[in-house]
Amino acid sequence: MAVMSLNTMIFLGLLAVLFAFVVIAVVFIIAVIRKYAGNKQSYVPQEPVTPQQEEIRKTLGETLKELRTGRNMTQEFVAESLGVSRQAVSKWENGSSEPSTSNLIAIAKLYEIPPEELLKKLI
Repeated sequence: MAVMSLNTMIFLGLLAVLFAFVVIAVVFIIAVIRKYAGNKQSYVPQEPVTPQQEEIRKTLGETLKELRTGRNMTQEFVAESLGVSRQAVSKWENGSSEPSTSNLIAIAKLYEIPPEELLKKLI
């Protein structure tokens, strides 16, 4: 009788380990699904850029470059002053990305112009 209860205990222990493994696997799978389901860009293609949006981006990039070069500042100096990479400043200037609102305000302060003056140049 003692042997049977030992076998039962071993069986229940293995069953508990198997259950724990299944729970961990399910939690891992849910985490992976949430990560990739939340990343819409990897599954949903971006909307095409309209000519008007492209013109605005070009204008913003040209404006940023014009302001920087007019003050004899390098992209590296601007990047260090704003706490971003030089590549970020380059992307803003060539129109492949746009600075955030907080970075636009910081740029305006760095160039010693009011933020609305920077935005007026886009219109």
